[in-house]
Amino acid sequence: MSAEPLWSPDAARIAAHRLTKFMQSVNASRTMDMKTYDDVHGFSVRQPDSFWSDVWDFCGVRAGTRGERVLVDREKVPGAQFFPDAKLNFAQNLLRRNDDTPAMIFRGEDKVRYEVSWRQLTDQVSRLHQAFRDIGVEAGDRVCAVMPNMPETIMAFAGANSLGAVWSSCSPDFGERGILDRFGQIEPSILIVCDGYYYNGKTFDITDKIEQVVKGLPTLKQVIVVNYTGNAAATAARLPNAVTFDEFIDAYAPAPIDYAMLPFDHPLYILFSSGTTGVPKCIVHRTGGVLLKHLAEHQLHGGINPGDRVFYFTTCGWMMWNWLASALASEATLMLYDGSPFAPSETVLFDYADEERFTVFGTSAKFIDAVKKTGWRPMDTHSLATVQAIMSTGSTLVPESFDFVYDAIKRDVHLASMSGGTDLCGCLVGINPFGAVFSGEIQAAGLGHEIHVFDDDGTPMQRGKGELVNANSFPSMPLGFLNDDGGERYHDAYYARFDNVWCQGDFAEWTDNGGMIIHGRSDATLNPGGVRIGTAEIYAQVEQIPDVIEGLAIGQDWDNDVRVVLFVRLADGVVLDEALEKKIRTQIRTGASPRHVPEKIVAVADIPRTKSGKITELAVRDVVHGRTVKNVEALANAEALDLFRDVPALQS
Repeated sequence: MSAEPLWSPDAARIAAHRLTKFMQSVNASRTMDMKTYDDVHGFSVRQPDSFWSDVWDFCGVRAGTRGERVLVDREKVPGAQFFPDAKLNFAQNLLRRNDDTPAMIFRGEDKVRYEVSWRQLTDQVSRLHQAFRDIGVEAGDRVCAVMPNMPETIMAFAGANSLGAVWSSCSPDFGERGILDRFGQIEPSILIVCDGYYYNGKTFDITDKIEQVVKGLPTLKQVIVVNYTGNAAATAARLPNAVTFDEFIDAYAPAPIDYAMLPFDHPLYILFSSGTTGVPKCIVHRTGGVLLKHLAEHQLHGGINPGDRVFYFTTCGWMMWNWLASALASEATLMLYDGSPFAPSETVLFDYADEERFTVFGTSAKFIDAVKKTGWRPMDTHSLATVQAIMSTGSTLVPESFDFVYDAIKRDVHLASMSGGTDLCGCLVGINPFGAVFSGEIQAAGLGHEIHVFDDDGTPMQRGKGELVNANSFPSMPLGFLNDDGGERYHDAYYARFDNVWCQGDFAEWTDNGGMIIHGRSDATLNPGGVRIGTAEIYAQVEQIPDVIEGLAIGQDWDNDVRVVLFVRLADGVVLDEALEKKIRTQIRTGASPRHVPEKIVAVADIPRTKSGKITELAVRDVVHGRTVKNVEALANAEALDLFRDVPALQS
C-alpha cells in the first residue's frame, strides 16, 4: 500500500463533477452542508429514503408515477421495498433523446464498423415494440439472446422491455450445453441470435449450435436472426419459426412507443452465476432497482454527462454489458466492441479510444495486466487525450497494474477499480470522485451501501482481513432466484452467514487511506495452518515475474492440514526449473509473507476460466481432489481441467 497517492483530482474536475452538483442540490433542498464524499456517503446510509429519492429526482427518472412512499421495511435485509407505488419502464429511461447525434458506435474487430443515432435507435425500438406486441409478447415473458455486444442487442432488449418482457443474454462463444443450462431454466418465448461472430481475425458460424439450442427450448414461439457475418438468411432458413431481424420489423413504420408502466420490482433481467458448483443460478433483478443503482454509479460515482463516450470491454454474458447499456439513461454514447481485445494487435482498443474520443475506458484487471506483459507502452503511441477515467473490474487490480497505468498508459486519469458483481448488478465498493488514487486500493464504499469487513463472529473490523458485507438494504438487491419459491437458495447464498446482512463472499480489508483491498473469493481462501490467505495476494506477487504469465493457487488437503499449491502458466520457451521456483518463492515471501509461499509449484499449459474471464480456483480444487466439477459449461476452456487431474507432483 502506497503512502503517496498516484493521482488526485484537481479543483476544476471536482467542481464540474456530477456528484458536486448532486451535493449542492441536496444541500439546498434539505438545508444541509455536505462537503466531502464521506458526508454524502453518510447521508446515503443514514437517510436512504431521502438519498434514493434525491437520486431519482437529480437523475430525472421517467415514470408514470413515483408515489409517496420511498422505502418500506428498511430494516429488512432482504425484504425492504423501495418505491412500492411507482410505475415505470426501463426502456423509456434509455431513450431520452431523439436526434441525429450518435447513441452507439460499434466495432467488430476490424471487420465491421457503424454508428446508430438516437433517432435511428428510437425508430428501431419502436418497430421492434410493434413486432413483439403483434406476436403476443407480454409483460413477464422471457426474451433471450445469444448475441455479440452490438447495437442490435441493445435494440432488441429495449424493444422487448418496452412491453415489460424480461431479458437474458449470453455471448455466442457459449457452448450448446452452457446456453441450455441457462435458458432452459427460464423458458423463453423469443430467442434472438446472430448468424456467427468474429474472434481473433476468424469467422465462426454458430448455425449448427443454435439449431440444437432451439430443439432444447420447446417454449420458443419465434427465433430472430441478426445479420452480423452475412449469413442471417441462410441461418434462419435452417431454424423452425425463424426470421431475420430485418424481416421481423419490415412491416412496421416508426411510431410513438406505448411503454408498459410496471412496478418498481417488476423483473427486468435474469443474470446467471458464473461458478462451477452446479447449474447456474438464475438471479432475477428488479426494474427500478437496477435503474437507480446504475444512474447513481454512472453519474454520482463515474461523473458521466450527456454526450460522454462510454466504453466497457464486455460480452453479453457478463453483467458489465447490462451496466454499459444503462449509460444510455445518462444520455451517453455507447462505444461497443465485440471480438478479441488483441485482434489484430494489442493496440486495437487504444486505437478505438483515440479515433472515437472515449471519455470512459472500461476494462478488466486481466486486460491491463496482459497489456503490461507485452512490454508495450500505450503512452508512447497514443494520446488518449479525451479519456478521463480508466475503470477496472472483474478481478483484483494489483498494485503493479496501478503503477503501469500511470507510468505507461496515461498520467492524468482517474484509475477507478471497482468490485461488486452479478449478484447486485453493480458495485459495492468503487469510485470516490473527490478522492486520491492509491496503488492497489479500491477507493471507497459505494453510495447507499453500509459496507463492513466482519470477523468470523460478525464483528466489524477496522484492521485485518475478513468477510466483505453490506449491512443495509439497497435498491438493486435481487428479487431472488428463479424457481426458488421458498427463497431458501437465495437466503443461503447471501444471508445465511450473518443474520440480516448481505455477505458478498469476498475476503477483504480496509486500508489506512479509507480504501479497500480485496484478496480474493472467501470460498477460495487458503487456510494453511489455520491462517486465512487470499489467493489474490499470491497472484499479485507471482505476476510481477516476467517469466510467469499468470498463476492459480489452491489449498490441497494434505497430511491432516492444507498445503498451498501454485500452478503457473509460463511465457513461451520458459521452463520451470529450480532457479525459477526459487525466484517465485522468494518473490512471494518478500512481497507477501512466508505463510503465502506454496509448498508445491506446478507448471501448466493453460488455466481454466469462466466465460466472463475469471480464473476458477474451485473447479481446479475439485479436480485435484478427485471430485466432479458440476458445471463445466460455465468454463470458456473446460479442456484445461484435464491438466490438473492426477498430477504426479501432487501425489507426494
